[in-house]
Amino acid sequence: MEPALKTHSPADRQAVALKAFGRIALSWKLTLQEAAHLADMSESSWKRAKRQDFAGTLTRDQMLRLSALVGVYKSLELYFSPPLSSQWVKLANNGSEFDGQRPLDAMIAGGLPKILRVRTYLDALRGGM
Repeated sequence: MEPALKTHSPADRQAVALKAFGRIALSWKLTLQEAAHLADMSESSWKRAKRQDFAGTLTRDQMLRLSALVGVYKSLELYFSPPLSSQWVKLANNGSEFDGQRPLDAMIAGGLPKILRVRTYLDALRGGM
């Protein structure tokens, strides 16, 4: 008899995503405003969302953002050594996706589509494509 696969509820996945993004925000030294904008939340909503007892529900877009940002974080950790891995998002970048902007500002301004492109950009760097 095969063991049953444990399924995680949407609330469990949301809690994990929020916890992960909270740790990323600390690692990247994001301001409250920067973290809130990346997550597509107001500052007051982000303050509530990062608490363990958060009972709200994130939108699909917000969950996709958090998932993509975890991917960005992972790629940076694999591609760069500290401290560059945590500073990269705040450094001006002349790469094709940034036009001299900080990746953080580009992702905030471009929303989910830009966050996904930054993730793809970093995956390509890491993969040598």
